[in-house]
Amino acid sequence: MEISVSELAALVGGQLASGADGSATVSGAAALAEALPGEVTFFGNPKYLPKLRASRATAALVPFAFAEEVPALCIRCENPTLAFSKVIEKFAPPPVRFAPGVHPTAVVAPGVRLGAGVSIQPHAVVEEGVSIGAGTVVGAHSYIGHEAQIGGDCLIHPRVSIGFRCKIGNRVILHGGAVIGGDGFGFELHGGRQVKIPQSGIVQLDDEVEIGANSTVDRARFGRTWIGEGTKIDNLVQIGHNVVIGKHCILCAFVGVAGSTKIGDHVTLAGQVGTVGHVEIGDGVIVGAQAGVSKNVPAKQIYMGSPAIPAREWKEQVAQIHSLHKLRARVAHLEQLLGERGKSISPEA
Repeated sequence: MEISVSELAALVGGQLASGADGSATVSGAAALAEALPGEVTFFGNPKYLPKLRASRATAALVPFAFAEEVPALCIRCENPTLAFSKVIEKFAPPPVRFAPGVHPTAVVAPGVRLGAGVSIQPHAVVEEGVSIGAGTVVGAHSYIGHEAQIGGDCLIHPRVSIGFRCKIGNRVILHGGAVIGGDGFGFELHGGRQVKIPQSGIVQLDDEVEIGANSTVDRARFGRTWIGEGTKIDNLVQIGHNVVIGKHCILCAFVGVAGSTKIGDHVTLAGQVGTVGHVEIGDGVIVGAQAGVSKNVPAKQIYMGSPAIPAREWKEQVAQIHSLHKLRARVAHLEQLLGERGKSISPEA
């Protein structure tokens, strides 16, 4: 499949740079470093400008303000990264479609309510009292627990587990190995033994939540563990019991959120961030990679480090630590100048 650069600009709502040859054609899309003649790429980060200059791509999606001279034909657009997603869809093979119906090897309890066009794949298990909305796909070997409610147009990939009475909204995506509604980690030391505390609550995932492979969201001890609309959770993330996460948050890989933590809207937790339990993180907060959140974080702040502190303070501390070797050398030099007298001076002197 080929498309002209002019057609490509129209597809993404962009503008072809002045003097660019709109009749040139492209037949594929690739990243800056891998793009070949006949392909389109995108430029969304200034640090990759050298790669764009060296790229062999025929065309490149760039921001409206881009004014550099580069070999590729530039298509200026509002958001090159999002525009490139449209281009990929144009050149990608047709998406995999799942035929509606229940596979003969699936086990579906009597009385389960299935909406129009639901697809239950091989060896899936759907327990009693479950309802599944129209157009949802339940992947092979997945498990849907008793009385769970699942909305419409969800994609539940193979080997996903959804526990009893959990509530899943519309257009939710759960990737392979995700466990929604496992027991929260609740124990009490009594008589020298760890006594398990019953976890009788649920997990609620609102519309358009996406949860990555092998991530876990524990059911609440009571009430609900709740993830708000549009929040995206990466692979290998652990969400503890009774956690509340707001709308349109991003949680990157290896994040661990301890029980009863409350996270606001539009929060970003970078890779390997961990929190203690019962803390609150305000709207719009960004927590840098490997940070440890041990106390409440006000809204619209950037925190880094472990324990997490405001980013500016953390950067100052890191800079000071990296200069300690210079301080040590200066002190050693002063001691040498003072000689033995300097070594014998006491704090009281």
